[in-house]
Amino acid sequence: MRQRVSLLWRYLHGHRGRASVLGVLVMGNVALTVLNPQWLGRFIDGAEDGRGADALVDIALVFIALTVLNQCVVAAAGYLAEDLSWRATNTLRTDLAEHCLDLDMSFHKEHTPGELIERIDGDVATMGNFFSTFVFHVFANAILAVGIVGVSFFADWRTGLTLLVFALLVLPLVRVAQRRAKPYFTAMRQTNAEISSFLEESVTATEDVRGNGAERYVMTRLDGLLDRFRKLMKVEAIAVRASSSVLETSVSLATGGIFALGAYLISHGRMELGQLYVSYFYTSMLSMALFRIAYRADGLQVALAGMDRTAEILDTESRVKDTGTTPFPAAPVTVEMDHVHFSYVAGRTTLDDVSLTIPAGQSLALLGRTGSGKTTAARLLHRAMDADRGAIRFSGVDIRDIPLDDLHRHVGVVTQDVHIFRATVRDNLTMFDPDVTDERVWKALDGLAVADWIRQQPDGLDTVLEGGTGALSAGQAQLIALARVFLRDPAVVILDEASSRLDPATEQLTGRATAELMEGRTTLVIAHHLSTIKDLDHVVILQDGRVREAGERAALVADPASHLSSLLAGSAA
Repeated sequence: MRQRVSLLWRYLHGHRGRASVLGVLVMGNVALTVLNPQWLGRFIDGAEDGRGADALVDIALVFIALTVLNQCVVAAAGYLAEDLSWRATNTLRTDLAEHCLDLDMSFHKEHTPGELIERIDGDVATMGNFFSTFVFHVFANAILAVGIVGVSFFADWRTGLTLLVFALLVLPLVRVAQRRAKPYFTAMRQTNAEISSFLEESVTATEDVRGNGAERYVMTRLDGLLDRFRKLMKVEAIAVRASSSVLETSVSLATGGIFALGAYLISHGRMELGQLYVSYFYTSMLSMALFRIAYRADGLQVALAGMDRTAEILDTESRVKDTGTTPFPAAPVTVEMDHVHFSYVAGRTTLDDVSLTIPAGQSLALLGRTGSGKTTAARLLHRAMDADRGAIRFSGVDIRDIPLDDLHRHVGVVTQDVHIFRATVRDNLTMFDPDVTDERVWKALDGLAVADWIRQQPDGLDTVLEGGTGALSAGQAQLIALARVFLRDPAVVILDEASSRLDPATEQLTGRATAELMEGRTTLVIAHHLSTIKDLDHVVILQDGRVREAGERAALVADPASHLSSLLAGSAA
């Protein structure tokens, strides 16, 4: 409970003024709602006593004026509640998205993009929709119920006692409904996130699904998820319906009790007919208030479940701590991995006592079969994750002592899976940095032999590219990625599978640009083709997460007993 209150306070604290005005409007709405039936009672008593038409018209006009005023208050409060909800939840969405981007790769391996989208947008939207109506359907009705019972006690203690007993019997039933329903709502939100994740994964892989005849599997899996969601909704509906039935029975009994009590009091001259009508009216209002609270109990549970899931993400701490204060060392930089160990899952070692050194301004090829740990080693170099043991140093400075922003500014990464944003070519190249001039952009494009392709586009650098790879070929996407790194002018370059998807012609075009990019920079190349290593200075071969062989490329090639020589001989054969 404390965690939920803390989350609410965190995002409503900045809107205290609006929240205060909203509170005043809600209290005004409750006061007018409780006051209005009293004028109906006066009208009935006046008519029964034979008061003149003018007096009755005056009472009717007051009733109408209060009704209109109340509706204006409700409209103003509704607008303010909606505005407050959107302001608070948009801030929450921004914080969630930023927090997820700051979390390390281990978190993103455990949570799919579809699940995160559902939790960042779906859960927060549910919370926002609930909060925009919570003020009226729960908070305001709770105050209204207290006001009705209080006014009834003031008019006649027996009537007030009857309504109080009714409310005290009904409220525990609402709590029971909440407790029974909450686990199902939490499971429903989780299942909904799984459905979103599965759909995102399936739609993204449409070509592979069709090409490999996996449509039946996709539909069977989706049917299973939907069936689980249906069963959870069914159980939740039964729990809510059972509570509603008890509420309806309680309302009928309370109404009957009020009429019986009123008949007794009127027969003994202790109550007027108008007061009986007001008591009946209050019974109806109280039952409606309790119904609204009960009806919104499911929304409350959905919101609470979403709040818990949101707090869970916000409370997740990145394993990569940004506590460094040492500036990035001056280029050229020596890169050193010193007895590094790393595991994605406890008990399953990915890197085991890996040590390597890349002298300043030189290059190193990292070879090994799939699963040998090449990509993991590259991720550790730019702190997508941190090593479990051992150290990684740039010119003697532990990378954990360097601020993350400074580290990312000086380490450039080119991966095989290049993401293209739905934005202009300029924004895709500069990564939305307005300080990068067009002159620098064209210089980078000329160096990468992609300038002609850009000039052929209808709007040049202002051409909007589709998301993903869109109209770009794999080669063009790789050239965009190389240009991004070229523009940043990093001290260290990591080419992770940079040429594995390029056709020979495109690879030849990028060869000169890659050489220019590597010039004077310390470079790690994850090589998938032995031809890639011919111009590199050093080679490290990984096998099952351990260094099998390491040394200068020329020396290893010249040594017929080296593992690299046997690999080259095998590829030549």
